[in-house]
Amino acid sequence: MEKSSRIYVAGHRGLVGSAIIRALQKNGYKSIITRTRRELDLLDQKRVATFFEKEKPEYIFLAAAKVGGIVANESMPADFIFENLEVQNNVISNAYIAGAKKLLFLGSSCIYPKFAKQPIKEKYLLSGELEETNRPYAIAKIAGLVMCESYNRQYGTNFISVMPTNLYGPNDNFDPRTSHVIPGMIRKFDDARNKRAKSVTLWGTGRPKREFLHVDDLAAACLFLMNNYNSGNIINIGSGKDLTIRELASIVQKVIGYKGKIVWDKSKPDGTPRKLLNVSKIQSLGWRCKIKLEKGIADTYKWYKKMQ
Repeated sequence: MEKSSRIYVAGHRGLVGSAIIRALQKNGYKSIITRTRRELDLLDQKRVATFFEKEKPEYIFLAAAKVGGIVANESMPADFIFENLEVQNNVISNAYIAGAKKLLFLGSSCIYPKFAKQPIKEKYLLSGELEETNRPYAIAKIAGLVMCESYNRQYGTNFISVMPTNLYGPNDNFDPRTSHVIPGMIRKFDDARNKRAKSVTLWGTGRPKREFLHVDDLAAACLFLMNNYNSGNIINIGSGKDLTIRELASIVQKVIGYKGKIVWDKSKPDGTPRKLLNVSKIQSLGWRCKIKLEKGIADTYKWYKKMQ
């Protein structure tokens, strides 16, 4: 990308999109195109086509998606598969029609099989059954990356797909009904501290292991790959390290300063037992994450308190 290139960030107000905007601005890119949902509903095929025809973006970061944690995925499966498929179809197809030079599609590590060998290599895609709780979302994301591969093969486009691990950071969703694990814990522990509650209840056993990546690290990786990676093969983005949910809870509890007890509701689902990405591919290209987990959580908590 040139500093003057026309760059469209779809989903610029979300967790990932806003981080990509920060990274672009920090690195001196001048012509950044954004639209709010009110200005451009990406579910509307005709409006998306008109936008691409008029704006002619050269580079596209497709970060727009309907996302959420276990509760959201269980309660709104139809919304998750429909909205994500619709947005992907509209943006990817019109990027091709408008002659975009390159598109980066944001997938998700949940596309990999529930019991995939750890750490998860890119080649393990479609080698086993998906985790049931987020299956509709995962299938939509798989369709998106296959769509990118298919356009590359048939039309010679340069559409790349990245698979980030679990993300957190500024502009995350802290709604207890729809949040992912880190913002959900931050909200619960902060509320409990403020109310001087004696305990906090968390879902599951706490035994599953997860990998986390600060969203600013992801954004840096996305810019790096947009400038240095031109393969249709998917590529993982992660820290290469994981920890148990119990260990994570202890870190969040410490950061927030909550002194009460943690109660684990074992009647609730744990989800995938372990999910750690093999990041040797992106590391071989010269990229590694920089933000340590505890510092990243502390910074995210400061942002959360600031926005209250």
